[in-house]
Order: sequence, then C-alpha cells, then structure tokens
Amino acid sequence: MIDSYKSKIISFYKTRKRMPSYQEIMSLLGFKSKNAVYKLVNKLVAEGVVSKDSQGRLTPNNLIGEIPLLGLVEAGIPTTAEESVLDTMSLDSYLISDPSKTYILEVKGDSMIEAGIQEGDLVIVERKNEPKDGDIVVAEVDGGWTMKYLRKKPGKRLFLEPANKNYKPIYPEYDLKIAAVVKGVIRKY
Repeated sequence: MIDSYKSKIISFYKTRKRMPSYQEIMSLLGFKSKNAVYKLVNKLVAEGVVSKDSQGRLTPNNLIGEIPLLGLVEAGIPTTAEESVLDTMSLDSYLISDPSKTYILEVKGDSMIEAGIQEGDLVIVERKNEPKDGDIVVAEVDGGWTMKYLRKKPGKRLFLEPANKNYKPIYPEYDLKIAAVVKGVIRKY
C-alpha cells in the first residue's frame, strides 16, 4: 500500500514541480487526519524517499530512481568498447548531498561561460556556511545577486571573479554575503 502512496506523491511532484503540503497529501490519499499523513511522511523519510527541512517542508529524494552506468565513452580518438552494466546510480544522490540545503537556479547571463556554465543552464546550489577560495558561489554583493568564483586576496579581502574575459572582477563596496555554493550544472539538449 505504501508504494501506491509513494507513486501518488511522486506523480503530484512531477506534475506540479513541487512537493504537496500535509493537507494536500491528506486529500490526495483520502486520509481522514493529518496524524495519518505525519506517520506516512515519517515512513517515507525513513525509506529515503523524502527529507524534511528545518521548517518541516518536504524535499524529494531519489525520485528518478537508479539508472544503469554502462561504462566510459571516449571523447578523443574513437576506440572499441563493449556495453556492460558496471553499476547503477541515482542522479539525485550523485548531485545532491543534503536535500534540505539544496535548491536549483536557472542561469541568466554569460559571465561564467569559461567555467562551462551557460545561459539557460540549471545550477544545483547548496547553502554553505564556509565557502572556500575558488568555489563558484551565489552571492549578494552591495544589494545585487550574482554567480561568480569566490576569490580571496592577501589580507583576507574577498571578491568575485567572472569566468568570461569580457567582465571585470567585482570588489564589494559595502557588503558581500555568500548564499550558496554551486555543486553541479544541468544542461538539457
């Protein structure tokens, strides 16, 4: 029965691009009380299907499932290869280490093209307290938001560096707050 509940919740997520609220789960599954929803959610958390953030909101985990990992593909000189299933992997667990701190942003602009990040790409970002020099970060600088490399000058002065020679580094005049670190890029062809 729990598999039926899971599939309805996953279907809701895939259709609406968001997880249902507890009230919506109650209605979706025909439950009579939020307590029943609470118990189901705890089972789904224990199974790793969903996570709860600090506010109790649901975050999906491993909704794609396992995909076969067949081997390597040559990006240089062609070689002969045999297809064999080496393993399986979940894109969710490969790309996301902490779902409660992770979100996705769509990229606008071309200041990071030399880092392989293009306009229209999606970036997976994770809220982090201590980004490192050289991380690609999402930052608020002097009241505006941007994505750049975080750099540290001698004397601990932080600045943001683009990955496009047509742009100049950004040195904050007043304030620099790092919101998240880029963990991956998704591009659909």
